[in-house]
Amino acid sequence: MNRYHRRATGDEVKDEVDSRADNGVRRTIGVTMGDPAGIGAEVIVKALADERLRTRARYIIYGSAERIAYAADEAELTPFWFNVPHDAPRRIESGVVVMDFDDAPLPPPGTRRDSAEGGEASMRYLEAAIEDLRNGSIDALATAPISKTSWKLAGYKYPGHTELLAHRFKTARVTMMFVGGPFRVALASIHEPLFELRHSFTIGKVFQPIDLLHAALRDWFGIDAPRIAVAGLNPHASEAGLFGDEEARIIEPAIGMAREAGINAEGPFAADTLFWRAAQGEFDGVVAMYHDQGLIPVKLAAFDTAVNVTLGIPAIRTSVDHGTAFDLAGKNRADCGSMRAAIRLSIELAERKGAPCVTATHSSGDEGGVS
Repeated sequence: MNRYHRRATGDEVKDEVDSRADNGVRRTIGVTMGDPAGIGAEVIVKALADERLRTRARYIIYGSAERIAYAADEAELTPFWFNVPHDAPRRIESGVVVMDFDDAPLPPPGTRRDSAEGGEASMRYLEAAIEDLRNGSIDALATAPISKTSWKLAGYKYPGHTELLAHRFKTARVTMMFVGGPFRVALASIHEPLFELRHSFTIGKVFQPIDLLHAALRDWFGIDAPRIAVAGLNPHASEAGLFGDEEARIIEPAIGMAREAGINAEGPFAADTLFWRAAQGEFDGVVAMYHDQGLIPVKLAAFDTAVNVTLGIPAIRTSVDHGTAFDLAGKNRADCGSMRAAIRLSIELAERKGAPCVTATHSSGDEGGVS
């Protein structure tokens, strides 16, 4: 039998992990492999090959033992995990366990593209991890990239992890926060075409990320009175209405609501200078109006180490800030920096806050929903 494919029963898992040095670790971090045709397995094994990271927590990898083994072989890594069936009891005391979904469909070896099989497999990994996150079997979740197209091919309607998490945790008040370099950036809209944004842009849609970012900076990052800057939507933040009225009609009232709720929010500011000011330390967090407005500065500052954090669910979920990179899959060329950073941040958030940052209590009366 291949040395990577030893399987164990739940009792055998308990016996083996009890024999290992615990090194004082307490948190259990779930890590989903993402699309099996992508670089998820590779970045996970490379990140957890760092013994310093392994000694900080226990890990459950939700995925394919076969793909994990292949990625480790390609990277010439010595095995540091053991495999168990995905329906085995979650009795992990230390170390790294691969929960093997050997009955999930896999695209053929060498497939480096979107597929229904990849969508189905990655959804099964994620659904199991979310259930464990909800019932307390894991303290935090770090996710490798899925393919939105693969999910669609498999018949799933969710455009990404964030929307699925919002549905499973039964909340509409959810957004993404990106942490990288000097920035902590929350988004007012997520996976939404810009042309459609004009039809769904509301005061609640802007207030919501201000509120959630404030709670995250306070409860997770220990900033008592975080300074939050809000970007404008239009060029020059509309320059007194010359280039649109969304700033005066929507963004300014949302900022006013935040201030009434005791949140130190300022703006709207022209985005072209706002991020420079944030990088100088003038603000603790920024709310961007749309996806690329917030992601461009973050990726420019921390392309290989940026992390996506879900705000608004009563749990800790971090993710890499990159895609499946099908073109790199199976070639041992993927950089694991973002995966390592996502795992590290999930541990830090779990350690900093026993009860994770939940949705803030303020209400705009217009939640805006999930983009």
